[in-house]
Amino acid sequence: MLARYSREPMRALWREERRLELWLEIELLAVEAMARLGHVPAAEAARIRERVSFSLAEVQKREEQTQHEILAFLEEIAAHAGPAGRWLHHGLTSSDILDTALALQLRAACDLLHQDLLALRITIGEQARRYAFVPMIGRTHGVHAEPITYGLKLALMYDEFGRAAERLLAAREQISVGKLSGAVGTYAHVDPAVEEEVCRKLGLTPAPASNQIIQRDRHAALVTTLALIGASVERWAIEFRHLQRTEVLEVEEPFAKGQKGSSAMPHKRNPILSERLCGLARLLRGYALAAMENVPLWHERDISHSSAERVIFPDATTILDYMLVVLDRLVADQSVYPERMAENLSRSKGLFASEAILLALVRKGLSRKDAYELVQEAAMRCWRGKESFAACLRATPKIAQLLTSQEIEQACDWKSYCRHIADTFKRVGLEAPEP
Repeated sequence: MLARYSREPMRALWREERRLELWLEIELLAVEAMARLGHVPAAEAARIRERVSFSLAEVQKREEQTQHEILAFLEEIAAHAGPAGRWLHHGLTSSDILDTALALQLRAACDLLHQDLLALRITIGEQARRYAFVPMIGRTHGVHAEPITYGLKLALMYDEFGRAAERLLAAREQISVGKLSGAVGTYAHVDPAVEEEVCRKLGLTPAPASNQIIQRDRHAALVTTLALIGASVERWAIEFRHLQRTEVLEVEEPFAKGQKGSSAMPHKRNPILSERLCGLARLLRGYALAAMENVPLWHERDISHSSAERVIFPDATTILDYMLVVLDRLVADQSVYPERMAENLSRSKGLFASEAILLALVRKGLSRKDAYELVQEAAMRCWRGKESFAACLRATPKIAQLLTSQEIEQACDWKSYCRHIADTFKRVGLEAPEP
């Protein structure tokens, strides 16, 4: 299943070749900016751009000796550039290249995830409209409450992932920051104009202030956002798992021909996609904690964040990419059973109307306390007996004196609970179909 939904663009973004390509472009842009400022001979800057290249295998071989990835990379590209290569990395520090390239990778990852969210919302919106007026029982604490529609439930989901998209864009803006400010952020050996030009050409904002690195609260904000989106995925995965329970069975996730649910029990159709999403959301929350622990570093920088980030960023973005695609398929291809929803709606024998009856009695002049106690007593008899709630209400003298049989029946009609569905759809940006 993982292979079926894996996304090549996200995987390609984190390949080592891609990372080195970004490093090279940053180094070249920096040399060219220095040349325009008159700090580097223009002819030599042009020669570097013309000649420079790298071999990933050679960089890795050099790193085995240097134990320093940027120095290994610089040695490799300088060897191709010839004497002009001496101007590469002039006045810069490793993190100028590492953090600026990382910003480009994270920004691109955010763009892919945002596309996922937009696609997911389209799917949710289509299903919400399809089931806008299909009634089902609402549940609080897992217990029958009042009627809703399945479309309303999905409209809530649509709205939640709209907020997720907004948060992701805000985190993208915070992370789209570069720096070329030197060893401790003072621009001691590089003109700030170099940073401004390089960042402008890369579509990044220069960090207003930095030390040796871009501050990691920005990165923690992004990974926390990814974890929060994962929590929303889990929230709906759990919802679909509950709706698929045998005793409920109102919604069922896709089950393909030839698929098996259990090695022992051939009848099983388990919510494995939803359960998988719940497990992956736990990983994202763990990555968010690690990202927050990367914020406090020693003085102008230590390297304790680096090893964690090599795992956090590729994994978190790739995992969430996968989760959003799987959730999209789950919503699009799920089986919905309106007949079962109607059956479950009737199981509480009309008890969902208890508040409507309570309010009707208050409007007739009873105190809220007296009305509540009357309705609760009738409800408890309904729970224990076989009669409908409406019958129990009519059999309660004090209620029967105040409410006609027609008023009781109207209060027990589920349709009155869903008359504002279209308004809710409009508020979340969906156009509801005609009832």
